[in-house]
Amino acid sequence: MSLIEDIEELKKIIKEDKEKGKKWKYPGGTKVSNAQRKKNYVTVQILYENGTCDFKKYQIKNQTVWHDMIPRLATAGHVMFDKKGNPLIILPNWSVEPFSPLENYEKSMIDGSNTKGYKILMAAMQSEKVDGKKPFPGWIKWVGGAVILAIIAYALISGGGA
Repeated sequence: MSLIEDIEELKKIIKEDKEKGKKWKYPGGTKVSNAQRKKNYVTVQILYENGTCDFKKYQIKNQTVWHDMIPRLATAGHVMFDKKGNPLIILPNWSVEPFSPLENYEKSMIDGSNTKGYKILMAAMQSEKVDGKKPFPGWIKWVGGAVILAIIAYALISGGGA
C-alpha cells in the first residue's frame, strides 16, 4: 500500500469512530453492580490538589466513606446518579465534605449565575420587546384599492365630472 492509501484508510477509521461516538465507561472496574448498590457501595471520584482525579469504589457506612483513613461525609444530598442509575460522589481530597449538587444549585440561585434565571429573564425581555412600526394589514390595502378603483370607475361612468 502506498502512503496516500494508508492516510485515506486512517481518515476513514477516524470518521467512523466520530460517527459512532464512544461511550464513557468507569475506569478500572469502579462501576457499582446491582448487588453492590444494594449493599450501599458507591463510585467515588477523588479530586486531587494538582488537578488530577481518580475513581475508587467504597461502601457507605453510617453516612460516611473512609478514604485515606479519614471518614468523609456521604449523605443522600451528596450522592448523584448517572443516566443508568449508578451512584457517584465527587470528593475533593482536601475536604471531608463531598460536592453537593443541591448546595451548588442553591448558591447559583443566590449568586444569580443560574441558567434558569437567565432563561426566565430572556423570555420576559422577549415578551416586552418594543417593536418598531407595526406592519399595515394586507386586507386594508385591498379595501383601500377597491374604494379608489370604485371612485375612478364612477367618475368615468358619470362623465368625468365636467
